[in-house]
Amino acid sequence: MLDLTILFTAAFLAGVLNAIAGGGSFLTFPALVFTGVPPIPANATSAVAVFPGYLSGAAGFKEELRSYDRRALFTLTGLSIVGGIAGALLLLVTPSEVFSFVVPWLLLFATLLFAFDKQLRAMTTRETGSGPFSRTAATLAVTTYGGYFNGGLGIVLLALFSGLGFRDINLMNGLKNALSFILSGASVATFALAGIIYIQEAALMMVAATIGGYAGARLARRLPVQAVRAIVIVVGLGMTFAFFLNK
Repeated sequence: MLDLTILFTAAFLAGVLNAIAGGGSFLTFPALVFTGVPPIPANATSAVAVFPGYLSGAAGFKEELRSYDRRALFTLTGLSIVGGIAGALLLLVTPSEVFSFVVPWLLLFATLLFAFDKQLRAMTTRETGSGPFSRTAATLAVTTYGGYFNGGLGIVLLALFSGLGFRDINLMNGLKNALSFILSGASVATFALAGIIYIQEAALMMVAATIGGYAGARLARRLPVQAVRAIVIVVGLGMTFAFFLNK
């Protein structure tokens, strides 16, 4: 009961954070590890927990997505599916001791991405690598990262879009949520076929995250985003430090 309470609370707060500023995986993944789920299944189960929220996020930008070029959207969708599956397969073949070693570094990387996301996007505002090969390679690299480790995915996608020449922030946010949903769906399906998802924990956390997302959407009107961002960064650094101590 204590473990379930911890997981429900972590997923609820993750839903709140994702609705306001992002960073929910900084809570769901460590909570699963803390309750005894091995790191690799914990990463897969955490991806399931936050997966539904991406769809509702994409729905909020449906007009921008409808107006976007269909061929380009189809290409991005295909690359997201390929990247999501590739990242998931990479996780499945990663030895557990290797993944346990890289987890704190991944958490630190994701936390720093979150902390310096504006600077990162500013660095990529000039269109670079506009050739088809470089665009495809960059998109595959980012979506593969998302399939392997979900932390900081939205920030990396926004930076990718800036680098590819996107300037409409609403379209970028819509594509970010849509591609996150698609590649997460591909990776989650791969994890499910591999049988590494903890079903009971995932179901509980999906419900909690959905409730938290609704609460977070209402709370977002009252809380300053900068305050929430500061909380996310502190939590991310704290979780990173804890995982480094347990290496």
